[in-house]
Amino acid sequence: MEVRHAIHPNDVKRYTTEELRENFLIQGLFEQDKIKMVYSHVDRMIAGSVCPIEPQELKVEAGMGVEFFLERREIGIINIAGSGKVEVDGTTYALNTTDGLYIGMGARKIVFSSDHANEPAKFYFNSAPAHKTYPTKKIERKAITPRHLGSQENSNERNIYQYIVPGGVESCQLVMGMTALEPGNMWNSMPCHTHERRAEIYLYFDLPKENVVMHYMGEPTQTRHIVMHNEEAIISPSWSIHSGVATHNYTFIWGMAGENQVFDDMDAVKMDDLR
Repeated sequence: MEVRHAIHPNDVKRYTTEELRENFLIQGLFEQDKIKMVYSHVDRMIAGSVCPIEPQELKVEAGMGVEFFLERREIGIINIAGSGKVEVDGTTYALNTTDGLYIGMGARKIVFSSDHANEPAKFYFNSAPAHKTYPTKKIERKAITPRHLGSQENSNERNIYQYIVPGGVESCQLVMGMTALEPGNMWNSMPCHTHERRAEIYLYFDLPKENVVMHYMGEPTQTRHIVMHNEEAIISPSWSIHSGVATHNYTFIWGMAGENQVFDDMDAVKMDDLR
């Protein structure tokens, strides 16, 4: 498991392209039969992936200091590829493409599998510390009523699917969902914002080959960009904006953890203030 340390915004002002990518970009996800995890000291979130040909069990990594992975954590999982299953302490949950699963603190054995080896599932997950157990629940994307935002005129027409949120699937502090841009739309989260009370991690996917995302980060008056490709993720500290534009429409999964779970608790940034 990779470990990423918290970074002060004053340091980021001096970072090279290579240093930005080393500290915030997550690559190498969805390698077959390997569980990839990155532990961030920003809100102690873990982002990871599983692409099982053979069943893969989620196990404790060195340095976690617990007996089993969800001893003091919760986890949200979204499948972005072929159909598969997640077994949780003997109960099996079937996940089609873009279906999700929330697993509460205390679950001991979690096993990922694909229904078809030639079209394997790709499970992406976010995990955050927890202090209470909430019920494990399957989340079907087709059952979620999306929030439709943006406009074609501003190239940001999109649908927001809230998977793990207060009033829906309850959790201790993890909030998770998916945003899908309509064809011909390229911008997300612009006008941009920060949320000082929680960090966020993005996974960009459904981006055709030979296309890129220009992900914008940094303080509003000290913006930086990172070039990203399909199925790559990025860590966004609470002081950083998190916005992007691509050469094609795309989908992204967002996960947050921190002081609160209020989806609309954002500190808006005026366009005139961006630098």
